[in-house]
Amino acid sequence: MKSNVGGIDRILRIVLGLVLIGLTLTGTIGVWGWLGVVPLATGAIGWCPPYAIFGWSTCSMKK
Repeated sequence: MKSNVGGIDRILRIVLGLVLIGLTLTGTIGVWGWLGVVPLATGAIGWCPPYAIFGWSTCSMKK
């Protein structure tokens, strides 16, 4: 698996995932908040399956 999620994208995914999970744990939003595990996981490992399918990457280009 080649990394296809860049720095800012990773940070945003991790923050979004943690916020959704936190809101679910506090009862602010329903069980759909557990979907926050997906952006959290993709941000943590640095690889996103849809990005791979479509050939996208937010990683910086190395010269």
